[in-house]
Amino acid sequence: MGSAKKASTSRKARIEEMRRAEQARERRNRILTIAASLVIVTGLVVGGVVLVRSQDDGASDTAAAKDSSGKGTFVTGKDGVKTWEGKLARNHVTKAVKYASEPPVGGDHNPVWMNCNGDVYTEPVKNTNAVHSLEHGAVWVTYNASAKKSDVDALAAKVKKTPYTLMSPVDDQKDPIMLSAWGHQRTVTGAGDPNVDKFFEKFVQGEQTPEPGAACTNGLSK
Repeated sequence: MGSAKKASTSRKARIEEMRRAEQARERRNRILTIAASLVIVTGLVVGGVVLVRSQDDGASDTAAAKDSSGKGTFVTGKDGVKTWEGKLARNHVTKAVKYASEPPVGGDHNPVWMNCNGDVYTEPVKNTNAVHSLEHGAVWVTYNASAKKSDVDALAAKVKKTPYTLMSPVDDQKDPIMLSAWGHQRTVTGAGDPNVDKFFEKFVQGEQTPEPGAACTNGLSK
């Protein structure tokens, strides 16, 4: 019991350290951006600079990629967590992606991630952006219309307090409340299900993370 509490404290400290490092990087980037902008404005006589960020699946790429999740299948463990056995592709794409599950647990994804610093979205988000968040080590809490409002509210409060998490509705998912991480997924009965804490503890910036410590801010916010 003592070792479990110690591990939990250590993980929380590591996540908080990553969060502080990310904030420091953001401050440095803002300073560098301002300095670079001053140089550009001074030397620029005619013209402009346009920065275009792809925020969602490009309209020109309407055809879905041919199952870009990768080859494999889910295997359910004794703890109820489904683990993707096989390869999960990690290419950046701007077209629609056909995933093997809903919500997806990995695969090709948009170059821009959904903000996942305890962000709660009340409208559905693009799978391709959310999958990028999973690649950064986030846990994605999703629910459909069958979920109880009390559970949704309680889970939203938990997410808001937890870095490297995000939450959104997914209308087409099979179960009322589901938790997803890169390569892992499970269903829970409600906000009070002890498996919620267990999943967060194991998979928020867990060993499955392809890009540990990568940003969960400065992505898409809606």
